[in-house]
This record gives sequence, structure tokens and C-alpha cells, in this order.
Amino acid sequence: MFNTKQEKQKALFPSPMYGAPLLLLLLLCFAVPSLSDPRATEAALMCTNRTTPFSDRNIFTDNFLAALDALTPSIAWQRHASVINGTGNSTVHAFAQCMKDLSEWDCNVCFAQIKSQVPRCLAFQRGTRGGRVFFDGCYLRYDDYDFFNESLSDQDRTVCGNKEFGGNQSVYEANAMELVRNLSVEAPNSDGFFVGFVRRSNVTVYGLAQCWEFVNGSACERCLAEAVNNISSCTPKEEGRVLNAGCYLRYSNQKFYDNSTNPITGNQGNSSSSTIMLAASSAGSAFVLVVAVIAFFARKKMQRRRRERRQFGALLDRVYKSKLNMTYEVLERATNYFNTSNKLGQGGSGSVYKGVLPDGNIVAIKRLSFHTAQWADHFFNEVNLISGIQHKNLVRLLGCSITGPESLLVYEYVPNQSVHDHFSVKQKSQPLTWEARRKIILGTAEGLAYLHEESPVRIIHRDIKLSNILLEKDFTPKIADFGLARLFPEDGTHISTTVAGTLGYMAPEYVVQGKLTEKADIYSFGVLLIEIISGKRSSSFVLNASSILQVVWNLHRSGNLCNMVDPRLEGNYPFEEACRLLQIGLLCAQASANLRPSMSEVVRLITSNEEIPQPTKPPFLVPSSVECSKDYNLLASSDTHSSEDSMTESLIPPR
Repeated sequence: MFNTKQEKQKALFPSPMYGAPLLLLLLLCFAVPSLSDPRATEAALMCTNRTTPFSDRNIFTDNFLAALDALTPSIAWQRHASVINGTGNSTVHAFAQCMKDLSEWDCNVCFAQIKSQVPRCLAFQRGTRGGRVFFDGCYLRYDDYDFFNESLSDQDRTVCGNKEFGGNQSVYEANAMELVRNLSVEAPNSDGFFVGFVRRSNVTVYGLAQCWEFVNGSACERCLAEAVNNISSCTPKEEGRVLNAGCYLRYSNQKFYDNSTNPITGNQGNSSSSTIMLAASSAGSAFVLVVAVIAFFARKKMQRRRRERRQFGALLDRVYKSKLNMTYEVLERATNYFNTSNKLGQGGSGSVYKGVLPDGNIVAIKRLSFHTAQWADHFFNEVNLISGIQHKNLVRLLGCSITGPESLLVYEYVPNQSVHDHFSVKQKSQPLTWEARRKIILGTAEGLAYLHEESPVRIIHRDIKLSNILLEKDFTPKIADFGLARLFPEDGTHISTTVAGTLGYMAPEYVVQGKLTEKADIYSFGVLLIEIISGKRSSSFVLNASSILQVVWNLHRSGNLCNMVDPRLEGNYPFEEACRLLQIGLLCAQASANLRPSMSEVVRLITSNEEIPQPTKPPFLVPSSVECSKDYNLLASSDTHSSEDSMTESLIPPR
């Protein structure tokens, strides 16, 4: 282990760096954070088992969110913080700390991410009043009592790796145990923190021990001694962690800690070189500037986080007080414990199961995993945005649950699958009739018109596509999956947002500039309309780099637009109406968002004989001398009446 004090220092600290080089190194650390590692990987989430009732849950939630906010400045300043917020039964005690080997940047990153995870305990069970989250780089705990003198608790946990060491296991086990014993001795005498390694017989084990700031002296020793006893159950696994109320102990066959960011000791000395002094001065000025910029953006981020937390607290309160609230156990039993035989589909936002409630009602239950990065966003959108919206062409939200290990959303059951399923090569049913296709197109347009122009909360769906249009037995369409939905901007302009959706359906101004308006939905509807009429799947790339929009545009210019109609209809459709609908599709998919009609105008064009304006060119068309008939032949060359004629599968799987 460490034979001398000098070796001990060497394991912890690098050689001293002085003057300008140090400032330049710090500048690089702030300017190039991608080189760092905040170790923001979750080791465990532990929610308090006590479920004593709240005198006022809303006050406790407010105190909890305020406590999280109050931790942030101290973490940024000294890398640890403790807060007591509120009074009486609604008091919240909170503590957070980063591992002492993390840089300031990495500490802030780790803490920002761990704060987004601890509310899961508040959501698990209505009476849960405490929780703790261990990341490999930081720790956060809250509770309704003063736990600041605790070093051990009945919730302490040992977490072992999945793989056993592949080399000499007896040597590895001996090295690991020698390492953790030495760490448990050194850390209490070194401000509660120590890192190091043991290398013997070409087998190396790395380790870290840290006691939390409120655990000192003998309490730190007891906590780590208990951790050593418990971690022995992990060897010869490659990794082991002990997560105690007062300390953290970890070993690994990989070097995971950073011993280059510890406090640097020694005298700086003086330099008579004006060049070095100038470099130090310049680097110092740049450093101050970078810190000021970081502080500005950190403040903006904190303000956004506060808004999100207020939304989350309001959402929790709303769910518990509303008729939407359902218990996890009831929904679990409704799906026969999420039996695969009841699975209806799988998408990017979760899997959907058929369920039968105790009253006999059949429902569709969506599971949203807490481990998806977009969980809070999806859940908030689906519950907060559409819970009060009802329309014949929108899937209705019936309830939700946030009391179990994952959040669940409960919808009305729509029995006739999605439009995508009816066009899938795996589907053996008869092709959709013209009447069914027209009904789907009109109903989808009416549903979007309601969202954009008539509902109490104006909504942009952002993910209109075949797999998100579900069908009743009579082929009435219902728009589903509002996980990506966004509210209309209050000023009526556009939202600048991260691009999300499905390739082939996303409007050009949204893809290129991130500008989101209701016209993005209208573009997606235009593509969907053409798909339904043609029986062909939109894709960013098809044969010879031709898109479905390019093909239909060329056919429109040559006066052969109805050649685009699905040949499986065998001519059983009204020719003029089919041409009109395809022209409406082109009108919706124009490159210029300003030229696209509103959805209410689209509904009017579908249901009347009103003259349709001439569309302009769709976006992303590749100039080509290929004739329209050749373009169409490329698209339809494989058309016969077998199952292989069905709609081409998308390169992007349904969400």
C-alpha cells in the first residue's frame, strides 16, 4: 500500500504547479469540460420506508424543492452543503456532497444531475418522507428529521459488480481487502478522504474512501470499518461499493478516481521574469472572464431548474388530488404483471400493455422507465397537457400512477391497431379501403385542428406519423403519444427547441433551425396523407436518393398525380378526390412554413369542392433529369398483390 508519508502524498497529489501554467490548466479545465468525468452514474436510489401521513403534503413538497435550491450555492462554493427548511411536521433536512477528487466543474455537473433524480422518492409513494441517491461522484439525501449525526443506518447498502475478476482471483481478493482496510485507516486521518491502489503479482486494485462532511473522527472510523466488513461480500467481483449513511467505499480493477485535482501544497515562490508575469496576468484575466461566463449560464440553468421543480411539485399535487391517480398495484395486476402476451407495442417513450381494470374496463397502460433521460418531460406532457383535453380524434388519458418503481399512464383502449400496423409488411389483413383511408385522413386533420386552434391549451404534437394514429373498429382515427408535445408560444411566434421527432416527418425549418410552430405538425400531416393514399412509407432515403415528396411532386408537375394512388385499391376510388387529397398533401408539405395552410383550412379543403391553391416545391428535392414515370417506377417497381407489396418499413422504428 503506502510505505512512507511521501508515497501517501504521491498517491493523492501531483507535483506542484506554479504561476501561469496552473492558471492555464484551470482555464483549460473550464473551457474543455468534455475532458473531465463527473462520474454522474447512479449507484443506488434509496427511499425511506417510513410512510407517516403528511399534515400538508403540498407544504412538504414546497420545502423539499426549496431545500434543493438552497443546496446549490454551497455546493458550487465548497462542494458540500446542509440545509434545514420549514417547521414542524413539514421540515425538510437535506445534505449533499461531491467526492473530494472531483474538479469544481465535475462537482457542479454531478450535483445538477443528482438533483433531477432524488424527486423520484417523493413520487414513489404518497407518504414517503425521505430518500438518498448515491452517484459515483456525489451524494444527496433528504429526510423529515435531523440525520446529520448518523454514520450508519438500516438502509445502508452494499452494491457489487456483475462480473468476476478474470485473472488470479485469490490475489485480486487479497489485494482488494488490503486496499480497503488501508483506506479505512487513512481516510479518517486525512480530512475524511483517501484514494490509492495496491499492486501485487501484476494485479492492481484501485479504491476510494470518503466520509461525509458531518461525520468526523471516530464516527468516520466506525462507518468505514463497517464498510470494509460489508464489502468483503463483493470480492472477487471486479467492483464493489458500500453506500452508508455516513460514508462511501469503493474498489475497482479500473482507475476511476482523479488524484490530479486535489489541493496543491507548497510555496509558490517569486519569479523575476516579466514574460512569466505577463502570461500569468493574461491567463488570470481570461480565467476571470471564463468564470463570469460560467456563472452567468449556471444562474440561468438554476432558474430553469427552479421552474421545472415548481412544475414537478404542482404536478405531484395535482395527480394526488385528481381522479387520475391510480395505484401501481392495481395496474400491475390489470396487465397480469406486464405479461408479454399483453404487450401491444414498444416505442422510444415506453412500452404499452393491454390491461383489464377491476371494473372490467379494458385500457392501454404505458410504462415510462425512470431510467430514460426524458422521463420527467414525457410524463409532465402526457399528464399536464392532455389530461383535460377530450376530442373524438384524440386518445383519452384515463389515469396515471407515480407510486411504484416506474410511472404508468392509462389510456382508453383503441382496438384496431395503428395505421402503421395496417400498412406493415407483417400485416395479413386486406388493404384499407378508400373510404377507410379518407376517414383516417379527415379525422386526423380534425384532431390536429382541435389541438392547434380549439382546445383550452393550444398544443403542437411534434410527432405526427403513421404509428401514432390509432384506429377504432370503424376506422375512426385517434392521435396518440403526446410525449414530445409542446405548448404554443404565448407571443404566437415560434419555440426554439431541441429537435426531436421522426426523420421523414420533420419540417425543414424545424430540422435546420430548431424553429417549432404548428406548421411543423402540418408538414408532418402532409407527409402522412401522401403515405396513406400511396401505400408507401416516407423515408429520408429511398432508391436513387429520391424521396416520396420528390416522386409525388414530379407526378404533380407532369399531370399524372393519381399515378401515386396505391395500386392495391385496384381502381376502386374516386379519381378526382384522390388527386385533390394528394394536392392537399403537397400543399401541407411545402418548403415555406408561411405557405402551408392551417389545419382548419385543410379540413375545409377536404370536405368541400373549394379550389385548391397550386402548391410550391417541397423541401430537400435533389435536381434530376429523371422523368416522372421513371421516378414512379422506382417507387412502384415491386408492386404486386402479395404481402411484399405492403408499405416499405421505416429506417426509424416507431417511438
